[in-house]
Amino acid sequence: MNSRPSIAFAKLATPKKGSVFLLSAEGSGLSDAAKGCDPAKTLDRAFPVADFTAKFASVMEVLAPEGTPFDRLVVIGAGKVSALDDYAWLKLGGTVAASLRKAADIAIVLDLADVSVGGQEAANLAAGILLRSYSFDKYKTRKDNGDGKDDTKKPARITIHTNDPAGAKKAFADEVAVIDGVLLARDLVNEPANTLGPVEFAARAKELEALGVKVEILTEKEMKKLGMGSLLGVAQGSPRGARMAVMQWNGGKAKDSPVAFVGKGVTFDTGGNSMKPASGMEDMKGDMGGAAAVTGLMQALATRKAKANVVGIIGLVENAVDGHAQRPGDIVTSMSGQTIEVLNTDAEGRLVLADALWYCNDRFQPKFMVNLATLTGAIMVALGQHYAGLFSNNDELSERLTAAGQATQERLWRMPLGAEYDKLIDSKNADMKNIGGRYGGATIAAQFLQRFVKDTPWAHLDIAGTAMGAPSSEINQSWGSGFGVRLLDRLVRDNYEQ
Repeated sequence: MNSRPSIAFAKLATPKKGSVFLLSAEGSGLSDAAKGCDPAKTLDRAFPVADFTAKFASVMEVLAPEGTPFDRLVVIGAGKVSALDDYAWLKLGGTVAASLRKAADIAIVLDLADVSVGGQEAANLAAGILLRSYSFDKYKTRKDNGDGKDDTKKPARITIHTNDPAGAKKAFADEVAVIDGVLLARDLVNEPANTLGPVEFAARAKELEALGVKVEILTEKEMKKLGMGSLLGVAQGSPRGARMAVMQWNGGKAKDSPVAFVGKGVTFDTGGNSMKPASGMEDMKGDMGGAAAVTGLMQALATRKAKANVVGIIGLVENAVDGHAQRPGDIVTSMSGQTIEVLNTDAEGRLVLADALWYCNDRFQPKFMVNLATLTGAIMVALGQHYAGLFSNNDELSERLTAAGQATQERLWRMPLGAEYDKLIDSKNADMKNIGGRYGGATIAAQFLQRFVKDTPWAHLDIAGTAMGAPSSEINQSWGSGFGVRLLDRLVRDNYEQ
């Protein structure tokens, strides 16, 4: 789908030819290995002229002098070495990827003056290159910019020269498993709704069986038998049948209860009879970002053989409009037996999750449940697009999620829950209604979901602002970000693997 670079690791040495990327720490200049690529002290002269001080993610490019074997010399500023954490190395990799252009053979000298750069750092840099290199061009038949020239970019061949190539290769195997999960999630979010409906999405989840994931697909008939009137009510206006994919990765001990992740998978959301405005409705192909993240996570865990028992459940529907579509004022009965007055058919994601959460809890009795959903515009009003909203009934789970978010920079901000908000969804005609008043919309949605989790430790991540259309960054230029995959993989890796 995109020109993915091939990446290899080699012993630290001076490259012989091609495009060469060097790193320079702020205030330290080039390492001895990097200086070996600098004929006639070209870079030493260029630094002061270009006022290049090697601030983090800064770039300086110098045309290689005539008669040398190099095509380009590019220096990437690493900033202050003491500030380089895992995410900083990802960002440096993204900076490298942004500077590749059409170079075919690239050598990266991963060496900093007076600092030891290990295998994990090299692996993180490589992961950042892959994340930044992603593009969704599956449906483009023209590969030019209107000038008639073929602008197809051939996959680059990148060799990273490091002190520990064996360690880098080993660490990169785990990193690339997670990166591939992120890219799967991006692909799913970017896919147009005419080619990715509930049935097609379920088929993509089924493909994870090749990695050892056990996958069951529940049809409308099976969900009706289970009493999932809340989820099925959302789907009844579409000719495309609803599905629920139940994914199990059993990498831990047989006696251990699983951890569980649940995703909202509305493959397109018109708003139903409470129809959305036409402007921007095309973005509603991404209203399955939660389900995409859960699917990408399950792929990542299975690929790297995570030593944990994990359940991933995604509720897949299309919220469309026809003569059979749900009406405002309809009352549906959820799998839990609780009745819901549907006052707004555009508050549909919570109706899907209500049955998915109840089913997950009832069948698997997990240690905890985390659900992800592009649920409310209100969370973007509160937090913008740099943090996702975190709502939870459990402090320990919240703290672990927040720490994982800080480590991966898929950041979360905890929002309030409480009885004062809960009473706003009480209904005169049913056990509850699916909307509250004008204010606190993100919390009202979370409060609704909490009625379907009993006492199980639970967290709801509202990723409406971060899963699609989020601001570009050093490691993502795609409309679909794949938000949540790295975050939840880190949560499992740090806290729940044996």
